[in-house]
Amino acid sequence: MKIALLSDCYPPRVGGIESQVSDLAARLVGAGHEVEVFTATAGPKGECRGAIEDVPVAGGRVGVHRLAEPLLGGLPVNPLAVGEMRDRLRDGAFDVAHVHVGVVSPFAWDAARVATRLGVPTALTWHCVLDRAATGYRATGVLRRWVERGAVLSAVSSFAARQVEAAAPAGTEVAVLPNAIDLQAWAPRSLSRMIPKVRGASKGEVRLVSTLRLVPRKRPVELVEAFAAAGVADRARLEIIGDGPLRGRVAARIADLRLTGRVILRGRVDRAALLETYARADGYLAPTRLEAFGIAVLEARAAGLPIVAMGGSGVDDIVEDGVDGLLVTDDAALAAAIRRLVDDELWRSQISEHNATVPPRQSWGAVLVDVEAEYRRARASR
Repeated sequence: MKIALLSDCYPPRVGGIESQVSDLAARLVGAGHEVEVFTATAGPKGECRGAIEDVPVAGGRVGVHRLAEPLLGGLPVNPLAVGEMRDRLRDGAFDVAHVHVGVVSPFAWDAARVATRLGVPTALTWHCVLDRAATGYRATGVLRRWVERGAVLSAVSSFAARQVEAAAPAGTEVAVLPNAIDLQAWAPRSLSRMIPKVRGASKGEVRLVSTLRLVPRKRPVELVEAFAAAGVADRARLEIIGDGPLRGRVAARIADLRLTGRVILRGRVDRAALLETYARADGYLAPTRLEAFGIAVLEARAAGLPIVAMGGSGVDDIVEDGVDGLLVTDDAALAAAIRRLVDDELWRSQISEHNATVPPRQSWGAVLVDVEAEYRRARASR
């Protein structure tokens, strides 16, 4: 098939949608498809205003249409791109257009409108928690119009799919197209934590890690407070990987709670350093309440780490409570789960062994099959 992937954001921007759309493009080419990307993100050398960047990938190339406008200060939006997008989609003889949608995605919304009006079979995937945005979708009737023109809808988790379903016309099928990772790239580097031990036999420090942006939605301050409430600072250490506008506030809270040296802000690290950290760690903490998916959780799970996370979100598709780790409902339960993760060494080792030997379902090999099925559904719907 000849496939158009359309997304506001794309590398060199860094983020979940960016990495997933880029990886999907490469995987589709590797599976024998022809892929072109349309984005409002400028290229690594400033490519914009319709420049086509030729990106080599294993098995071929991806043409990236950089429909960015430099006068907008680097923001991945460009309302002036609609005409050019329409011409290129019309003339490109695409078999399917796959639009990737976030909470605020003006370029993706334009792409959905243009593709469905042109009659191109269209698949739309939401990478976000709709929450209050669902009201806007219902009020404007935009999903109804897209569905009436033959678009098929999906989201990256069961949780996110239920929200899209609630905003869509009654009876609309919303598929689940999960994000995916290369499991080999995240495979456990250390087997030492997999060896079951007698409860309490080890006198070593338990090493916990969390990877997240330091922004309010990710709840880094609440993570520090839960670690303090767990009462394990004398026998455990928490490394927080990531950066953001709350770094100063998080650092202040660490000092206030007398956790200096026990909770460490690592900042951003590259993948090699992250893999090395996971190889040394004993458990992973995820304090975010409303995750559409949870790529960082999936990576840690694939690396063999027991997971403690807030349930009731997209993380539920990755972590089975009591099997891959613990899912909790509030901050008091989060603190209790951290305490168990630190103190119950036998349980921790059993979860580690399971996670290191039973890979998660969200591998590219499995997800690509679902993506191709969604494209066939879009073509049949149109």
